[in-house]
Amino acid sequence: MADPLHQFVVNPLVPINVAGLDLSFTQSSLWMLISVGAAYGLVMLGTKHAALIPGRLQSVVELAYEFIAGLIKDNAGREGMRYFPAIFTLFMFILFGNMLGLVPMAFTFTSHIIVTFAMAITVFVLITALGFAIHGAHFAHFFVPAGAPKAMIPLLVPIEIISYCVRPISLSVRLFVNMMAGHMMLKVFAGFVTALGIFGFAPLAVTVALLGFEVVVAFLQAYIFTVLTCIYLHDAIHMH
Repeated sequence: MADPLHQFVVNPLVPINVAGLDLSFTQSSLWMLISVGAAYGLVMLGTKHAALIPGRLQSVVELAYEFIAGLIKDNAGREGMRYFPAIFTLFMFILFGNMLGLVPMAFTFTSHIIVTFAMAITVFVLITALGFAIHGAHFAHFFVPAGAPKAMIPLLVPIEIISYCVRPISLSVRLFVNMMAGHMMLKVFAGFVTALGIFGFAPLAVTVALLGFEVVVAFLQAYIFTVLTCIYLHDAIHMH
């Protein structure tokens, strides 16, 4: 049976070494570009010939637009719509990365903690900077729970700061773990199908069911990452 972890090995496609640093173009980089290209192509094709009565592609793009706009308004308020392009791009990038990773022979870059953490820490730093840009030093009051007794503030503030700083870790680990675990399960049951031959009907049925489940998980993880980003954006804009 094939090693279920082998699918996560990053291999260089174009080796590049600069001053001892490995900057190789890998299959992970390739599928990131493919995801960006696929998302961009969908949006461009769906809006190229916009009509009052939308076609299929236009309907998909409009649905995605309304879905993300609704998330932002519900979780960050109307002020958050200023940041719609960034959040929409983030959602589409993760969604296409997750979905394309289910294609045979593809590479799921969202199953690597370095990728998900890079996205999470970028969101964290930018939103924190936005909070200080909007509120100035007053943003530090975000770490003081409203209505807390003054005697408890020295204890509560460090807890609030730690809880805030853990955000990029929880955000990145959630996406990474779910994508990695799902692909490992698919690989294991697919291995049972080939190993059992004509008796592999049961693992084949489980594999098909898991594939359908993974499609749902791929969407849900993109949704969760995006909705949490919107919640963090709300904190930066409105504080408590």
